Amino acid sequence: MQIHELKPAPGSRRPRKRLGRGTSSGHGKTATRGTKGQWARAGGGVRPGFEGGQTPLFRRLPKRGFTNAPHKKEYAIVNVSQLNVFEPGTVVTPELLLERRIIRKLLDGVKILGKGDLEVQLTVRAHAYSDSAKEKIAAAGGTAEVI
Repeated sequence: MQIHELKPAPGSRRPRKRLGRGTSSGHGKTATRGTKGQWARAGGGVRPGFEGGQTPLFRRLPKRGFTNAPHKKEYAIVNVSQLNVFEPGTVVTPELLLERRIIRKLLDGVKILGKGDLEVQLTVRAHAYSDSAKEKIAAAGGTAEVI
């Protein structure tokens, strides 16, 4: 079998309904919309969430929480186990992490988290650290510097 011989599975494809194309089509005249009423009209129907005039669910439920979007910081995350690829004594910077493709984007900075183990002594320069990451870097004989 070759790619030009592939066909869809039998019964998986159906022709589209051609609405309003004459009575003999079976979908002519009212074009399956029934007779009269809101749903039979062009542009008819109700907006999403409309409950027939009853107070809708989104207005019955109380408002909760807030958004901290203007001040939110989004960090590129790196675990200490990912730093084992560097030679001992290397100064690890966000630019070096980008270059080695450990992170894809810098965002608001780099945060080092403590998942895994660190076996090499490194000087790590990042914007934020978890407590466990600081401990693991220090235990490996390295230093954690905040930029």
